[in-house]
Amino acid sequence: MSAPMAFGWWQVLRLALVQACLGSVVVITTSTLNRIMVVELMLPALLPGILVGLHYAVQMVRPRMGFGADEGRRCTPWMVGGMGVLSAGGCLAAQATVLMGTQRGPGVALAALAFAMIGVGVSACGTSLLVLLAKRVPDERRAPAATLVWVMMIVGFAITAVVVGKQLDPYSPERMLAVVCTAATLAWVLACACLWRLEGPATGSTAANGAPLQQPSGGGLAQTEGLRRAGFRQALAQVWGEPQARWFTVFVFLSMLAYSSQDLILEPFAGAVFDMTPGQTTQLSGLQHGGVLLGMLCVALVGSAWARGRWGSVQAWMVGGCLASAGAMAGLAVAAQWGDTWPLLPNVFLLGVANGAFSIAAITTMMRLAAAAQDGREGTRMGLWGAAQAIAFGLGGLLGTGASDLARWWLGEPGQAYTWVFGMEALMFAGSAWWAVQVGRGAMAQSTTTQTAPWALEGQQP
Repeated sequence: MSAPMAFGWWQVLRLALVQACLGSVVVITTSTLNRIMVVELMLPALLPGILVGLHYAVQMVRPRMGFGADEGRRCTPWMVGGMGVLSAGGCLAAQATVLMGTQRGPGVALAALAFAMIGVGVSACGTSLLVLLAKRVPDERRAPAATLVWVMMIVGFAITAVVVGKQLDPYSPERMLAVVCTAATLAWVLACACLWRLEGPATGSTAANGAPLQQPSGGGLAQTEGLRRAGFRQALAQVWGEPQARWFTVFVFLSMLAYSSQDLILEPFAGAVFDMTPGQTTQLSGLQHGGVLLGMLCVALVGSAWARGRWGSVQAWMVGGCLASAGAMAGLAVAAQWGDTWPLLPNVFLLGVANGAFSIAAITTMMRLAAAAQDGREGTRMGLWGAAQAIAFGLGGLLGTGASDLARWWLGEPGQAYTWVFGMEALMFAGSAWWAVQVGRGAMAQSTTTQTAPWALEGQQP
């Protein structure tokens, strides 16, 4: 069976638009509906926090979703179906929010179902999208492609927030329901249009440089087909048995835990220690996000064909981004003690640049590792790493805020409490850098010891 040709920038842009559609539905449910529950309905802030945590917990099904894409050898049905479930979950979440205004119990139960659907939809669509990128984007384009996809997701966040925000005024439950359902439906329709005839029929894999790859013959073909016939548990066990897959799973979990645990405490920290107003802390957050974008663009530039070899590899930026993040977090730990004399704005901007650099480098590495084996298990690997990321994001907010409250209660002084918490996050980033080094060493060892057998089949009998 002949393999498909590599994607060009037009195809990558279409996938980036699908990611923007995914992000537009998620941001409505995690921010707009969150605000309505807390402010208009005067519900405890813990409720939307639990619902968002549920949507992350459900994403533990990502490996199973990726396995399904592997078995069918096509990602498009999973992306279309995932976006459909996600959009339906968004509409149901809006209906549940309206119901909470009159019947709290049934409304909360319906919201739990809706956020579970959102988690399933994100898992199916997001995992398969990354798998398709890993399979069809040539190696020299992977870093810029990952940057484009994530920047478009941020654009989806921003455009949706602005447009939906304007349409919601003057607020009424009926108006909110209509606006959210319209936005979710349009997102699904646009995603389907972007995916129309993009992937093509089920075919084989591509080589690391994006060229068509012929399927192995004889025993190799029988082995590949045997792996495809294996059940999900066997496939997951096979992937987990790969040293690089395990190392990278730990790296993803630890780095994303450190990344997400800072989100909910940075602005309260700036207000408590530096006496910043809400407007100033919001601007501080914007400065950090600007740094994240710059870091992403830097890695995209390094990952391009003409820049590679001049300014360092993507692997080096993954390790260096984690180390720089650890240094920036250590700086915030010192800032909690120094107060106004510390250069907070440059420190936060540096943190954003480092976060953006390591995150895009990690996604690029994820795509490379998923496609390197060429054994039909790209989706299972990507699902495993996506589940690790989702669990880390779900725990990150709880860890950051919980550790901050515990440290403040124990130490009795906000500055010391934030020093302890930021120091803990700096250690997590430093540990992430160590695990990233192990992933790189494993890749080098595999490339020097074998040329014919893929690293993902280590331990398998020929």
